[in-house]
Amino acid sequence: MVFSSTIFLFLFLPLTLMVYYNPWFTGREFRNRFLLFASLLFYAWGEPVFVLLMIISVVIGWYVGLHLGEASGLTRKRQRRWLTVGCAFHVGLLFVFKYLTFAAQQFGLLLSQDFSAIHIALPIGISFFTFQLLSYLFDIYYGKAEAQRSVLNVGLYIALFPQLIAGPIVRYDLIEKQILSRQENWNDIVDGMIRFIYGLGKKVLIANYAAQIADDIFDSGATLSMATAWLGVMAYTIQIYFDFSGYSDMAIGLGRMFGFRFAENFNYPYICRSATEFWRRWHISLGSWFRDYVYIPMGGNRVSRPRWVWNLFVVWALTGIWHGANWTFLCWGLFYFVLLLVEKLTGFTERLGGLAHIYALLAIMLGWVLFRSPDISHAVTYMGMMFGVGSAGVMDSIAWMYLTDGWFMWALGILLSMPVVPYIQHRFAASRGWQFAEPLLAGGIFLLSVLMTVSSSYNPFIYFNF
Repeated sequence: MVFSSTIFLFLFLPLTLMVYYNPWFTGREFRNRFLLFASLLFYAWGEPVFVLLMIISVVIGWYVGLHLGEASGLTRKRQRRWLTVGCAFHVGLLFVFKYLTFAAQQFGLLLSQDFSAIHIALPIGISFFTFQLLSYLFDIYYGKAEAQRSVLNVGLYIALFPQLIAGPIVRYDLIEKQILSRQENWNDIVDGMIRFIYGLGKKVLIANYAAQIADDIFDSGATLSMATAWLGVMAYTIQIYFDFSGYSDMAIGLGRMFGFRFAENFNYPYICRSATEFWRRWHISLGSWFRDYVYIPMGGNRVSRPRWVWNLFVVWALTGIWHGANWTFLCWGLFYFVLLLVEKLTGFTERLGGLAHIYALLAIMLGWVLFRSPDISHAVTYMGMMFGVGSAGVMDSIAWMYLTDGWFMWALGILLSMPVVPYIQHRFAASRGWQFAEPLLAGGIFLLSVLMTVSSSYNPFIYFNF
């Protein structure tokens, strides 16, 4: 089930809200248990088998967490043993379902053997809920949070449907108290609905349209003109931002409807002036997860320069691999490792002035070519066509068609990639007229989004694959 489906919008969400806010059962325990039940139903709708895998992961995480909490009063060595057990189980499970097929294929190529029979289906959202379980264990180990005695509360933290499938990655230390003592109110419900609708509009009205252009160009297999190649990566640049940030907006809005406050996951990343700044603004929950649970425990930048470079390498290799079992993702992560290393060692972006923004966008788009391509060969060929190597000329009728037919999407995508909406909200926040205008605007976006959803079957979410 996806947030932008009619089943979710007109059946699942309204029924969940009605039962959650029923006037007869209003206790925290009832609401938490019902929300857990609804979340498991949400996941089982599309993954009826793998919901059992998630439940097993939750039970193991809860059990290990209890022992981690008990060991805190004993020896650090015993705590480390339990942490190792928990990490080994969850990382091992992630490896089996996400990476074993790829590893077997590469091993088969090395030995000239056919291991194509090994094919394991990927549970939706396994990378997200695995990292949240690891966050739970790490936070107990580092003394940031206490072990949860109730397995149902751990289950709610992991399975909470707003952020279950595609994030943001919610840290346990930031949500521990909200599970037990959050306060719902009408203003949060309304604000959550508006935030959800803005995310829905991003997804349905912009990302889906851009996705069709990106897919047509990247998957054509034809020799492209330079202009068409650039339009393809520009469309994907718009698609992936509005797809993922739209989902995050919907998740944050849904969480707000039920009294939860999730941290922001995006901060207009395309206005950055360096790759370093881009990653402070893009997928913030993933970047902070690797910083706090990998980079800093390894020593961060408080070590010798060679060790610091190694720490960066490990973090960015893992960042790339987290996104998928393909050499393209690893190269994409290492591409950013090189960019960030050069930026930190030379500080050259500070001397570029206004050109820094152009450099950053160019680097980001080249990275998206790697990210979107099925293999390294396709990525190299595509990049070559972008710069005239093996291309079908500079401009052609296909490029003109995409420019003229999609001009509104291009304009809207570029405009909303900048902090226009926050400016308007801040500028007119105190205005009585805006208090009436914003709900009307949200209602219009919702109706238009529903019309687009009903009329089109094209409704993928990129980060469901991770």
